Amino acid sequence: MKFSYSMLRDMVETELSAEQIGDLLTMAGFELEGIEEVEGEPVLDIKVVSNRGDGLSVLGLAREVLAKDPDARPTLLYTRSAARFPEGPKAPTPQALVTIECPECSRYACFVVERISNGDAPEWVQKRIRQAGWRPISLLVDLTNYVMLEQGQPLHAFDLGKLHGERIVVRHAREGEKLTTLDGVEHELKPGQMMICDADHPVAAAGIMGGMETEVSGATTRMLLESAHFLNTSVRRTRKQLSLSTEASYRFERSVDPEGVVAALHRVLELLVEVQPSVSVTGFADVYPSPPNAVSLDLSVERASRLLGMDISPEQAGGYLKRLGFGVEWTSGTSSPPNPPQGGLDSASRGLSVSVPSWRPDVVREEDLVEELGRVHGYDKIPAVLPQGTTTQGGVFGFEAFVDRIREECVRLGLQQIISHSLRDLHPLDAPGERIGPRNPGSPEMAYLRNSLLPGLADAAKRNGNRDIHAFEIGRVFLGSEVNDYAWSANDGRDNPIWNPHPEVFRLAILSQGQFYSEDWLMKPARTDFFWLSSMLQQACGAVRDDVVDMHEPERPDPRLHPTRQATLSSDHDDLAILGQIHPDVAEATGLPEDTFLADVDLRQLWAASEYYFLQPVSRQPGVRRDMAVLIDKAVPYKHLHRQIKSAIGEVLEKIWLFDVYEGQGIPEGKHSLGIALQLRKQDSTFTDEEANQVRERAVKAIEALGATTR
Repeated sequence: MKFSYSMLRDMVETELSAEQIGDLLTMAGFELEGIEEVEGEPVLDIKVVSNRGDGLSVLGLAREVLAKDPDARPTLLYTRSAARFPEGPKAPTPQALVTIECPECSRYACFVVERISNGDAPEWVQKRIRQAGWRPISLLVDLTNYVMLEQGQPLHAFDLGKLHGERIVVRHAREGEKLTTLDGVEHELKPGQMMICDADHPVAAAGIMGGMETEVSGATTRMLLESAHFLNTSVRRTRKQLSLSTEASYRFERSVDPEGVVAALHRVLELLVEVQPSVSVTGFADVYPSPPNAVSLDLSVERASRLLGMDISPEQAGGYLKRLGFGVEWTSGTSSPPNPPQGGLDSASRGLSVSVPSWRPDVVREEDLVEELGRVHGYDKIPAVLPQGTTTQGGVFGFEAFVDRIREECVRLGLQQIISHSLRDLHPLDAPGERIGPRNPGSPEMAYLRNSLLPGLADAAKRNGNRDIHAFEIGRVFLGSEVNDYAWSANDGRDNPIWNPHPEVFRLAILSQGQFYSEDWLMKPARTDFFWLSSMLQQACGAVRDDVVDMHEPERPDPRLHPTRQATLSSDHDDLAILGQIHPDVAEATGLPEDTFLADVDLRQLWAASEYYFLQPVSRQPGVRRDMAVLIDKAVPYKHLHRQIKSAIGEVLEKIWLFDVYEGQGIPEGKHSLGIALQLRKQDSTFTDEEANQVRERAVKAIEALGATTR
């Protein structure tokens, strides 16, 4: 926003130069983009952020200068503007001039002014209009633009004689209606667009631009001067649909002060009477169906000082907020008495109850008030001190580190990683269930969010000719709204359960087909099969778990896989993955070979069931090995032996593995002999043979509970 330095001086008595004013506003959050000399006077160009519509006026920026400059003093014009011109022209009894029929208009006020002569505006008004980068047009138009620049409230002047019925109706456009705006462009209106209408048809686009039909001209002697408050989102939507952009819409989109609507009318009439004392106000209306709710916030000055990192006294805090136009009272219970005792009160015992002014809709919580204190007190006053407190763990940790370990293990196993798009079309390898997607997809090929990673792997295999493809992908999939375990789960499976109707779940998918190793003199070619894939999956899971993963027939077969060549990997009672050979019908539909093997791993479940790993110092002591030949029923899973031995031995067990399975001569029917190796190591001393044998005996006794004996 551009304005002349003299306009600001009309509001504020200050010794600061234009350059110093620019620096002060920049430190207050209104960045100076430049200063140029226009018609012999400095003009400031200030950048105003989107949630500070009050800054799009000289009044609003003068308020900021008064808050930050302790030597600045308000002028009479500022005092009258802040009081909303209470001594404005006397208006007649309100009349039924306005009807509001849409909720997007919260207030509409107007004056009917007669005995007007619409010539040129005074030279000083035209000069300031030009300095703001606008073009002077006529007395009535220039005065409304000047007051918009000064007070921040857009206004519009209608030729009353051209308004059918001499009344205003604020309503939505109707099908087939048209409006020719002041720029001469005819617009086809759409239902839902907010319009200013007379008794018959639209005469202006609300908050954007007036219509050419009711434009004031040199022949205008009777005027309806409007000032209103419109919903910012409605103005923005209509403005974009009409491809218009005006100074008025720019302000309405950033919110104007609903309590300043009538004050702006008074200011225009005041200036008009100075030029033409003979004008008279013969009509008045102020329809205010939706006043804003008063906002009051409690502010702890002690907490504000802690958040800002600098000390601000309660007196300073109250003074800053009052100069910004906030209402300030001491809160009950922690209040400051009317006459504080000698020495004052401790800041920790002081609090404020703050009433938010109507022109600051961006202030909705205590932290917003803290920001106000910080920018007025000065961020440059924050002391330079060293950081205090504990530091967080460096690098990747938690679930991200878990995913990295899975990824690294898959690469070690010889798989190649792919990354596919999360938006795609329907596919035969989609997981059963509802599919969700964006409301307005960019193309039919990207109409749905994926609920499985397998379609992306299948596409990659086809692009590479379906020859010896061994690939994996890790990423999010998006489930439908059907009730499932994920709907009541947090993202990582460890936090408190939350409801999420469309949860995002991390998964690992593997596709393997064809020859895995090339034939050479040392190794025969190896082709992927069911057992090859299950072995790779168990190794990948073993990278993040220290127990054995069980494989069994799934309770609910996956329709994408061969009905008799699929299995579920689980640990305890948690299903971790489904794997198997592709179903022949799905293979035909996707163009994949029938010897394609697929796996889908739920990383969320795997993470929830995984054990925490902590870094431990490397032992300087030598390790010892003890072997066990265990005779046990075939019906007892090896993972039960593994868990029992690990629990009995404790932290000195460095590694345990199965190295032999024997059935045959000397082994009873229904049993087998398992060769289990134990690697033991201490941190502080060397194992003796006797100590190692004692540890082995503890393991032997532990597995007796499972019916196992040693040979």
